[in-house]
Amino acid sequence: MHMDYPGIIFIFTLLLLAGLDGDALPNFVLLFADDLGYGDLGSYGHPSSQTPNLDKLAANGLRFTDFYCTSPVCSPSRAALLTGRYQTRSGVYPGVFYPGSRGGLPLNETTLAEVLKPLGYATAIIGKWHLGLGANGMYLPIHQGFDHFLGVPYSHDQGPCSSLTCFPPDTKCYGTCDVGVVTVPLMSNDTIAKQPVSFPDLERAYVDYATNFIMKSAKSKEPFFLYYPSHHTHYPQFGGTEATGHTQRGRFGDSLYELDRTVGKIIQALEDSGVHNNTLVFFTADNGPELMRMSRGGNAGLLKCGKGTTYEGGMREPAIAYWPGRIQPGVTCELATILDILPTFAKLAGAKLPSVQLDGFDMSPILFDNGPGARKAVFYYPVDPSEKYGLFAVRVGKYKAHYYSRGSAQSSTTPDQDCSVLAFLKQHDPPLLFNLEIDPSENYNLSVVDDPEYKDVLEMIQGVKKEFEMGMVFGESQTSKGRDSALEPCCTPDCSPKPSCCTC
Repeated sequence: MHMDYPGIIFIFTLLLLAGLDGDALPNFVLLFADDLGYGDLGSYGHPSSQTPNLDKLAANGLRFTDFYCTSPVCSPSRAALLTGRYQTRSGVYPGVFYPGSRGGLPLNETTLAEVLKPLGYATAIIGKWHLGLGANGMYLPIHQGFDHFLGVPYSHDQGPCSSLTCFPPDTKCYGTCDVGVVTVPLMSNDTIAKQPVSFPDLERAYVDYATNFIMKSAKSKEPFFLYYPSHHTHYPQFGGTEATGHTQRGRFGDSLYELDRTVGKIIQALEDSGVHNNTLVFFTADNGPELMRMSRGGNAGLLKCGKGTTYEGGMREPAIAYWPGRIQPGVTCELATILDILPTFAKLAGAKLPSVQLDGFDMSPILFDNGPGARKAVFYYPVDPSEKYGLFAVRVGKYKAHYYSRGSAQSSTTPDQDCSVLAFLKQHDPPLLFNLEIDPSENYNLSVVDDPEYKDVLEMIQGVKKEFEMGMVFGESQTSKGRDSALEPCCTPDCSPKPSCCTC
């Protein structure tokens, strides 16, 4: 039978979108670490971190050198990850959600899970949600496209923890967590399964849940999307029996090792269920390391500052794409961000994109062709973005311009005074200019150099900045809606006096 060239291309494209199994849609596993620094993984240069499973993914997959989150704190980055839109559009700013927050990720925003659901995908999340709880749990994952949820609805330090065990047999959680609110609950869908959560047992529960979800989906030949936003390595660190005391890097190292073990067990479940070769696994993190915790915080490697700042250490993250037989092992220096995950997964599944302004780009040319990506710029918003100040920094190609800079309490304790909470908001005119390819540590300001090339670069970046900001429409701030202690989850809601009586 004769087939012309366009016909062959058409069939090949259909097979590409359907995965190697021809009629099988690809599965997706999205791994999302918490407060992880650019220099924390073994594959990114840390000499004493034990991350063999993530390092194996990096060795057998595609490792990114220039991958970014969209905010130097948790909730905004998570909103951007799941919607493909800057947090300013969805209103997830300033700062983060708390147990009694009235707001949450707006229900009219379309999440990645909701993009995949119409194609028959089973969807599950295990771990940290942190995109709102609200009245009657209205913002929980099960109302945002996920069939199943096992995890904590916010950050695990947002509840009293000094009396709780973080490492067995009875090592109490180090330092101070939020007080005056309910103890941290473990939720199953919209029901509290345990309160307070048992930190040493948490990863075992997640592994069991993830394994069962993968096995069940594979057995029923149902495509699936598993989202694992880990609590590790956010403060306070915790770990189970198999991780405690295992590393040379102390409690942070043990916590990171437990995250790595969970990743390994998820990969093993993919192999055991026979869907390993039809699953794209993507790993990255929400923001940089909390340097204020010193040795109990993460490490930004050679990058400047960390969490809470718009320097590279606050927003450039490790990222790994792994798909056996589809993604060739290697390293890419192409620009990419968490915004690009939704359009990439949608393209591979053949899913329809939301009919709203998206800020992400399909990464397929980077992943499968080792080619240039569509993203040419990265935009840096602070913890508290506003229309008054706009973007704090813009990267175009290898150059980054800082229009404003500010330190953060979360990046204090380092010798670099630019990172300190005492480094107050400062406007730069002309902007600070760095060549990140030769100076990723942002040490050498090029705008003070008398070279017409740098003037041209700043004018070019200013044009990109202006065009982007003209198209940005700020949504109503969800975190500014305030808090109501009555919204804090309690397994015995009629108990008194709340919150201390919320235990089950």
